[in-house]
Amino acid sequence: MVATIDRRYAGPRLACVISSRGGDGVTALTSAGDEVFVVRWFSQHVEVYDADTFTLRRQITVRRLHISWGIAACAFHRCLYVSDSSLHCVHRVELTGGDAVTQWSVASDPRGLSVNRQRNVVVACCRVNRLQEYTTDGTLVREICPQGVTRPWHAVQQSTDDYVVSQWKSPGDVSVVGPDGQLLRSHRTLPSAELKHPRSVVVTKSDEFLVADAVDGRICASSGQLLSPPVDDGVERIEGLCLDEPRRRLYVGEFGGQNRLLVYEVILL
Repeated sequence: MVATIDRRYAGPRLACVISSRGGDGVTALTSAGDEVFVVRWFSQHVEVYDADTFTLRRQITVRRLHISWGIAACAFHRCLYVSDSSLHCVHRVELTGGDAVTQWSVASDPRGLSVNRQRNVVVACCRVNRLQEYTTDGTLVREICPQGVTRPWHAVQQSTDDYVVSQWKSPGDVSVVGPDGQLLRSHRTLPSAELKHPRSVVVTKSDEFLVADAVDGRICASSGQLLSPPVDDGVERIEGLCLDEPRRRLYVGEFGGQNRLLVYEVILL
């Protein structure tokens, strides 16, 4: 099978498959520097992999973490943010030494996380249809109530300051909203596929996006191209995506099946 992601990527090649080592499904993943961070279903551990050798470096324990669907890394503040949809909070993990963990409460049912251009963490609060922006110490900066968005799952800022927002519903929807929440455009159907269960979103430097369409085990792009399935033996479900453009890598996390972390090499055109 020869797959393409979008017109700015050519010939994605499966570079590495990292087994689950008996762990549950991958719910979210992110990268910073030379490390890749993975969180799994009902796990209090964040797995930390070497981005060059793909070996497991260590595990970070986040005590009291129950169910997380979101993780984001901030290289500037040298920390991780991990959402907890059961405790309705965000855990902040210090990466400069000791892996110290603090937390703060957010609105109901936080899901995906991202770090925006202001180096603040953006929380998609699924149950209350809000996006919340916090400083690195947990101070609320603002709330966005995105128009036409139901059950937001993940929100990632573009270079224009607009947000690409996936929604946890079927049929699926990925919307672009302004910083004031105004709906700019909506993608219920991309040229090559109808979205069914969109989850994790990544945005390229050119402001195109890729979205994991979870249940069908496929990745859709705003250009309309499709990567489906990521590997020939099939993926039951994809929850986590992470794009490392400096390394030209796309990380894909399985939720179900073999619960693997798949590493793709992509060529930027």
